[in-house]
Amino acid sequence: MASHARWKLARDEKVAQGIAEDPEVERRREEISLAFDLGQAVYDRRTALGISQTELARRAGMTQPQVSKLELGGTVPTVPLLARLARAMEAMFRMELFESSARVTFADLDGTTPAEAGTERASATGAEADAGSGRTAATG
Repeated sequence: MASHARWKLARDEKVAQGIAEDPEVERRREEISLAFDLGQAVYDRRTALGISQTELARRAGMTQPQVSKLELGGTVPTVPLLARLARAMEAMFRMELFESSARVTFADLDGTTPAEAGTERASATGAEADAGSGRTAATG
């Protein structure tokens, strides 16, 4: 079985050879990256607050499995759900889009972000999406 790193290297080699990726594959890759980054932002804020998935689910009117799926990047939340999550985590939701990258954060209401080192990670298709992804398990 090929590892994720090998897939990425194979994709990079094709790009270097001038072989373009199918636009649908590229679109899907961006969607997956965004779902992952949104989930990471929720996970980072929840753990900075020291609350469990169950507590966040209660506050946001969700179930714990829904929170888990979201944190693992298994779904792209709707805008109303992002608003509920921000309220539940007493935070402002920020999403900055530029080119094919996105920066997603849940910041304190005063504008600061706890544990800022891990929460504001730019993502994109390509190398920077895979670099530095210190994703931890989204349980608890």
